Amino acid sequence: AMDSKVGEVLLYYCYCEVKDPEKLCAWQEALCQHLHLTGKVRVASEGINGTVGGSKVATNLYIEVMLSQPLFKDILCREDFKSSAGGAHCFPGLRVGVFKEIVPMGIDPKIVSYKETGIHLSPQEFHKEVEQYLAQASQGQSDTILLDCRNFYESKIGHFQGCLAPDIRKFSYFPSYVDENLELFKDKRVLMYCTGGIRCERGSAYLRSKAVCREVYQLKGGIHKYLEEFPDGFYRGKLFVFDDRYAICSNEDIISACRYCGTLWDQYKLCSSQHCRQLVLTCPSCRNKGLTACCPVCQEKELKVTAGASGQTLKEECECTRRRPRVPIEHVSQRILDTGK
Repeated sequence: AMDSKVGEVLLYYCYCEVKDPEKLCAWQEALCQHLHLTGKVRVASEGINGTVGGSKVATNLYIEVMLSQPLFKDILCREDFKSSAGGAHCFPGLRVGVFKEIVPMGIDPKIVSYKETGIHLSPQEFHKEVEQYLAQASQGQSDTILLDCRNFYESKIGHFQGCLAPDIRKFSYFPSYVDENLELFKDKRVLMYCTGGIRCERGSAYLRSKAVCREVYQLKGGIHKYLEEFPDGFYRGKLFVFDDRYAICSNEDIISACRYCGTLWDQYKLCSSQHCRQLVLTCPSCRNKGLTACCPVCQEKELKVTAGASGQTLKEECECTRRRPRVPIEHVSQRILDTGK
């Protein structure tokens, strides 16, 4: 957005024991309303996870209050807040709620706890690891997997060079992805990363619970913190964010293409077919030609609706969702690493 420089968007999480999630939720909602912050906050008995936007004054106050909240004392610190240029306009409103998990992996926190995570690496340490991994992989001899634990539409517009990016639509499919591809992880060192670090906390714990990897490491603070230190490092492309901006950038790299003409393009728009929630990469010239849906099925549905044939309710299903297996099986031998810039 043009005015994205006025305020900022914060992203943070804190795993800790919350005795009364409802009470924390009410307090959190009142705090955000008081500071005119918009965004999304998830509260659970295992902690809190939020992304909020507002003026610089408001976000600074928010951090102060969060750091002085007795629940988070000595656990949460200033470094745990990742910030980017934005503001209240980046979110449609404020949503604060109580959930079972602060990041929806779909596995009971009592069964796989955040306490069993992998080894946290600072951006500097992670950078060194990736450097070594890429050097070895280019000689075809690596015992390491650089694993992106985000969804396909996130990794599509930006990822670390030489990573394995699962073609999954939701983080709740990640456990099945691990189960179905256990062979892949056997005796490997796994370097995991995600947007802000939170998905790695549970994802690494899940992977470790399978007891097949040699070691599991994760990027502390996620891509967000890595890009602060290494804007021109091994992460190429944009960083997908879950607000109305869709992406933030640290360099001018574009690694993805328009779905229709193949020209380099990485700015997502929602599919133009009303019932569909898919994101689509379609460049301005294709959009001008009316190519604004995620696939031909949706483009057709849209035409029907505009033609006034909308007596029937249309299910949210299209080529994109039908064609994608819920959990892809990786073929280890065929996996060629794209380690080039």
